[in-house]
Amino acid sequence: MHGVVRLDDWGVISAQGEEAAAFLHGQLTQDFILQRDAEARLAAYCTPKGRMLFSAIGVRRDGEVLLCAPRERIAPTVKRLSMFVLRAKVRLSDASQQWALWGAAGDAVPVALPPAVWSVWREGDRTWVRLPPGAGVPRALLIQPASAPAPEGPALAPAHWQWLAVMSGVAHITDAVVEAFVPQMINYESVGGVHFKKGCYPGQEVVARSQFRGTLKRRGYLVHADGPLAAGQEVFHAADPEQPAGTVAQAAPHPLAGWDAIVSLQTSAADGQPLTAGGPDGVPVRLQPLPYELLQDI
Repeated sequence: MHGVVRLDDWGVISAQGEEAAAFLHGQLTQDFILQRDAEARLAAYCTPKGRMLFSAIGVRRDGEVLLCAPRERIAPTVKRLSMFVLRAKVRLSDASQQWALWGAAGDAVPVALPPAVWSVWREGDRTWVRLPPGAGVPRALLIQPASAPAPEGPALAPAHWQWLAVMSGVAHITDAVVEAFVPQMINYESVGGVHFKKGCYPGQEVVARSQFRGTLKRRGYLVHADGPLAAGQEVFHAADPEQPAGTVAQAAPHPLAGWDAIVSLQTSAADGQPLTAGGPDGVPVRLQPLPYELLQDI
């Protein structure tokens, strides 16, 4: 689990202009006005009902904000966000061709990158972001010009990077789960993805109510299965085979055997009884411990 891998399935949204940070601040779940150059932001873009359309890792660079996210969500998000620019002094664009994204794991993570999650270290044209570890393995995101040479380090298999991402417990929104979750349903409030003291943004009322009134009944869990899992699959509880109890948010094959996944599950279904994915008679899944603690004010 040491090496680097080109993240061809991720892309970049560029927000340029003197009001870029203020515009994103008013649209996403994180504070971009007070963001410092030495820190990244995990953020979500939600519908007015608080359902996640998009999630990204945002960094400041040379007067612009770069939002790094699964590539399939880049174009739809640029189109939707552009509808709300109006007179704001900001230009949004799909900059995926201008930037190359790389994942680094284990010994390939630079020693100079600060240890705190979401820390940023710049090395010339390169911007490194400390990601949450996966299965105890350090991880980092590298953002660099598309023309720059590949970073040093042995090649890491894409499947291994995907598994480490799942084991970090931090899911990202893909087409399969658009509008499936309020941020807290996949623990975004516990991994730095929601700022509760900033101003309004689409869905803010729902997100805040879920946090402080205890109305949320689903959380993110790690699970392991002997068979394949996929984002968007429904998860069923043995006591109620007629109604799904959860949804797979992100999944990847285990390097040795089986599959691991982040599942948004009803808290009442995490009672030790059998769970299956894909149907009541589907693949059995077993709950695993999360790599972080959940906030206690839910």
